[in-house]
Amino acid sequence: MQNLEKETAFASKYLSQIAKKAEIKFNEHLPPSTDVPKNLHEAMRYSMFAGGKRLRPGLAYAAFELFGGKDESIWYATSALEMLHTFSLIHDDLPCIDNDDYRRGKETAHKKFGEGTAVLAGDALCILAFELIAQTEKNKPIQTLAKALGSYGMIGGEITDIECEGKKVDLATVDYIHYHKTAALIEASLMIGAQMADASEKDVLTVQRFGKAIGLAFQVVDDILDIVSTTEELGKDAGSDEEKGKATYPAVIGLEASRQKAFDLYKEAIAVLKELPGDTSVLQSIAAFIITRVN
Repeated sequence: MQNLEKETAFASKYLSQIAKKAEIKFNEHLPPSTDVPKNLHEAMRYSMFAGGKRLRPGLAYAAFELFGGKDESIWYATSALEMLHTFSLIHDDLPCIDNDDYRRGKETAHKKFGEGTAVLAGDALCILAFELIAQTEKNKPIQTLAKALGSYGMIGGEITDIECEGKKVDLATVDYIHYHKTAALIEASLMIGAQMADASEKDVLTVQRFGKAIGLAFQVVDDILDIVSTTEELGKDAGSDEEKGKATYPAVIGLEASRQKAFDLYKEAIAVLKELPGDTSVLQSIAAFIITRVN
């Protein structure tokens, strides 16, 4: 446990350092709120700068570094990844989906700007993300991002999540939802970082496996925190999963088994790292951070 605490502290510091650099680029890449249409641009910026761990940019940068990436083009990818993550949160919070009032301790976009503006702000962030990653002039990261996002990725997980609300589901269905809705973009973040550094196909597939394990672990922990934490601790509505009848790991296998599953996924992820060349300590520490986080 002491080892996990050390690694978590290291990961927190690393992610914070990358977040500061990434946020400078977010500011450059987003339209100014003074540009017309002002309200839309303000909503985009509000949602992007509402806080968050910047985990996906951090993972992309860590993989980029691991495989010897040096140039500045990675920042197009980190901005694109965070924009797509933010787009998914804006739409997830909408009244027609989860109807949440708070995200990261602040009003959700539709509460602050209205439903129509929130929908369009999410759409605009999604489109801008692809404009940015296209500037890397690398096809594979674009393909990876699109696949992680579409009907075989995040959006496929989201629709299944909606369809399963209030229904009794099996473990395979929860695995499907969590992999596609959450893990797919975490997995893609690592793959894109590796692809931006021209890693071999074998190494890209290996970081993909690592990403799947930590991505699932991330969502298992999210399910647990929804039960054991307060709204103030989470910065969003606690207990909403149970209230809405969401398909979650605790609902299907129980709280203790969910904790064990998160730890098993962590161990699986660490085992995968042994197959990669170079110093994987940053990725190992981020895996520890994911299973020990409190919000």
